[in-house]
Order: sequence, then structure tokens, then C-alpha cells
Amino acid sequence: MAKRTGGSRRKTRVLFRKRKSERGKISIRKYLQIFQPGDLVQLDAEPAVQKGFYFRRFHAKVGTIKKKRGECYEIAIKEGNKPKMVIIHPIHLRRCQK
Repeated sequence: MAKRTGGSRRKTRVLFRKRKSERGKISIRKYLQIFQPGDLVQLDAEPAVQKGFYFRRFHAKVGTIKKKRGECYEIAIKEGNKPKMVIIHPIHLRRCQK
């Protein structure tokens, strides 16, 4: 049997890359963001932190916060007609306008 090629970050070299101006220390404010249930958020990867990362298919999607789960948040995302639930660390989230 052949070994399975790749993992969860396969083919993400360009997708999760930071621009030159964004490199450097991570803002503590972004790391400790607080969201309330019902808030709209966009999934915006922070490639320097792998904790609480999401699968590449969900990159730049908009979802709704359902509840807090430990340090992370449960987010409801619609992919096509299917509702999905993803658990993501707040460093990978950006608040959206309603």
C-alpha cells in the first residue's frame, strides 16, 4: 500500500503566507479577542500560530459564533447547503460588520 500524501496544510504555501509588511510579532490584542454568541466573523489565518487552526477549505469564509469552547470558539459556517461547525482559536478570526 502507498502512504497517503500530505496533511491538513497541504497546498497552502501561498494561501497562508503573510505579506512582507505583516511579518513580525503577533499583536496580543488579536490573540485575546473576545466574541459574543451571534457575532459575525471572517476566518483569517495567522500562519505563525498553528494552535486552533482550521482546514484550508474554510479560509476567508464568514460564519457566526455559536459559543465559547475552552480558549476557542464554535463557529457555524454554511458550505453550499450544508451547515458546518468549526472550532477555531480567536487569533484566526476577524470581526465582520453586520
